[in-house]
Amino acid sequence: MRIVRSFIYNSTIFRSLKHKNFRLHFTGQSISLIGTWMQRVAISWLVYRITGSTFLLGLITFLSLIPSLILAPYAGSFIDRHDKYKIVFITQIGLMVQAGILALIVWLSYYNIMMIATLSLAQGIINTFDTTARQSLMVDLVDNKEDLPNAIALNSSAFNAARLVGPAFAGFILSAFGEDICFLINFLSFFFVIGCLLQMKLQIKQHEKSDENIWADLKKGYEYLRESPDLSSLILMLAASSLLVIPYTTLLPAIAKDVFNGNATTFSWFESAAGLGALFGAVYMAMLRPGKDLNQLAIFSSILFAVAVVCLAISSQITLALIATGFTGAGLMVQNSAINTYLQTHASSEMRARTLSYYIMAYQGVLPIGSLVMGSLAEKFGVSAVVFSEGVAGILIVIGFLLHQRKLHDGDWMRSMNPLRFRH
Repeated sequence: MRIVRSFIYNSTIFRSLKHKNFRLHFTGQSISLIGTWMQRVAISWLVYRITGSTFLLGLITFLSLIPSLILAPYAGSFIDRHDKYKIVFITQIGLMVQAGILALIVWLSYYNIMMIATLSLAQGIINTFDTTARQSLMVDLVDNKEDLPNAIALNSSAFNAARLVGPAFAGFILSAFGEDICFLINFLSFFFVIGCLLQMKLQIKQHEKSDENIWADLKKGYEYLRESPDLSSLILMLAASSLLVIPYTTLLPAIAKDVFNGNATTFSWFESAAGLGALFGAVYMAMLRPGKDLNQLAIFSSILFAVAVVCLAISSQITLALIATGFTGAGLMVQNSAINTYLQTHASSEMRARTLSYYIMAYQGVLPIGSLVMGSLAEKFGVSAVVFSEGVAGILIVIGFLLHQRKLHDGDWMRSMNPLRFRH
């Protein structure tokens, strides 16, 4: 055990695990996220199995994520005013209850799409506050702020390792036992993360609560981003990607079943391939040393992501499609992690939660709109054609971002993207 601990403390890739609070967070999340991914796969397969509709598949995704678009800025202001740790604790209990109810109704064979939609909406509302609070709490989990980028990358690694393992488990359990067992495992996994939260000893610096109403704080967050084009331009690029490119993930069940004539196990292969690629991307981010140009990294990873989506759309063999899906996972992970890290390290402490709330709104909030639109288009034009158009859109988004940066910085924008520039 001492040898393992010494390796972790002295290793570059695992250096943030030497902080006890982050180690507890990492352990709890690593276990709980496996259950979360099992539930995601199971609910997607359940909806498509009982309805056969890509539109309803997109609608369920829409309902689970649309609260992020509407509530994220409010959640950011709310969290800046309250104890982030307590918010995370309460939201984790709420998510556990949601998973338990879902397991119960499926176990009772109560296949009511309205009930599933309502539970998905409830999950989305809780997740809006949970994700914003957890992202904002990250800076308080590590004592040495130089380890924050590594902590963010390792947190993403846990997410994507679960994305690799969770769907693989889900594919086996869906085939052998059914969706209800996947939901039950997710319910039980929350006991681990809640147990880890109870063991944390945090000293969170509380900012003085504003006397202004929360809507005035919302306006301040918006004005802060308007005056910080280096932050807002990255958020806008992510929002465009969430609307037009990332929704390809919603169509993976249809790709598995309709394009490659597969079943639940085939679908789990695609989810696991994306998770494996994302895991490699997360490990790469964890190995980055301070000083890496995160803006350039976001650009290159966005290009990789878009090209891989195009390759997925034109693949005629399942092996090639799975390889392309792996590269989409890597590109998407590095893109999001680079943007997230830049925002966390460049936003001022009193505006961090509000800045991250716009990041979450751009990612999770805009994504459901794209999922709904792409699901509808897939029913009309076919899955492969829509996925191909998403990849092309991703390339155009990167071109637009580059042109915007060049115009914004009068041809000298590369120097302005230095990640060591802390002007906030």
